Amino acid sequence: MKFEDLKLSPDVLRAVADAGYTEPTPIQELAIPYVQMGRDILGCAQTGTGKTASFVLPMIDILTAGRARARMPRSLILTPTRELAAQIAGNFETYGKYHKLSMALIIGGESIVRQVQKLDRGVDVLIATPGRLIDHFERGGLLLNDVKILVIDEGDRMLDMGFIPDIERIVSFLPKIRQTLFFSATFPPEIRRLADKFLINPKEINVTPPASPAEMVDHFLVPAGMREKLAVLRRLLSAEEVQNALIFRNRKRDVDVLANSLKRHGLSAAGLHGDMPQPKRTETLRAFKAGEINLLVATDVAGRGLDILGLSHVFNFDVPIHAEDYVHRIGRTGRAGRAGRSITLALPEETRALAAVAGLLGHPIPEMAVTGLD
Repeated sequence: MKFEDLKLSPDVLRAVADAGYTEPTPIQELAIPYVQMGRDILGCAQTGTGKTASFVLPMIDILTAGRARARMPRSLILTPTRELAAQIAGNFETYGKYHKLSMALIIGGESIVRQVQKLDRGVDVLIATPGRLIDHFERGGLLLNDVKILVIDEGDRMLDMGFIPDIERIVSFLPKIRQTLFFSATFPPEIRRLADKFLINPKEINVTPPASPAEMVDHFLVPAGMREKLAVLRRLLSAEEVQNALIFRNRKRDVDVLANSLKRHGLSAAGLHGDMPQPKRTETLRAFKAGEINLLVATDVAGRGLDILGLSHVFNFDVPIHAEDYVHRIGRTGRAGRAGRSITLALPEETRALAAVAGLLGHPIPEMAVTGLD
């Protein structure tokens, strides 16, 4: 199938062609026709499958008809992290460049005054994280009774981050008659309950088994004690052909410690976590994507919605607490048909967490021997 077969407008097709795409991914092929019909969608898609464009492309055409009024957005996209919100905004800019849709990005860590100014002018597309959206609503600077399309992205991540009460509250402000698109990589019972509550006769789309790992990634395990982990990581960074890498830690306070240690050893590294000011987070991501930084040490804030073309490696300095997060972490590499490598450094006491990851993968992670340690 070609994008032309999906009955998108000529301007959207031109923007897609400009971006270098000719064939839709499975989630795009299945979802776009139902979005165009006005159906509610319950979509399960692995990270890196092109899910964002599956709702952005038809939304651009749908929203072309109509005009936004001050403080009354015509569509709302809820995301769990600032990084994912920024990526979705980038999709609208790329694919909507031949349209005149207005857009606002409402996230924490940025000037609320400038955000209010955008809302006052009226926006067709409002992309927001839950906390900042509620802040605007409570200040009286936002009305949600003209929202025609609601998108809830990364539903399971919303659940993990404790946003579900906020989501339920936000949805209570919206019109009962609307189109709702609900996407999640996994569907635990709480997410199913929300879907049943928010969606009307949805079309369920499942393009991959829930939480399935990226097929192009080779997985390796390196057992290591806490005192030797850093030396093992430095040795791996030297021995592997690392073009660029994400290095995951479970706790925010440990991110800066590891990033600073790598820098002291002459490596090009930076940290990324939720406590950083938004301008610094944005600049760090820009530098990493531009190749000015080769190693990005991060919490799971970078586990979803971060699209780095050609990322060669993912290192799990800590085994993830939740097995599903392993899938999202490694999904940053092995994208768009390229091979990737995932290496996990595991302490003896992380056996239970490793077993959960192995259960999700369907097999244990093979061990890798590391030689040349001091």
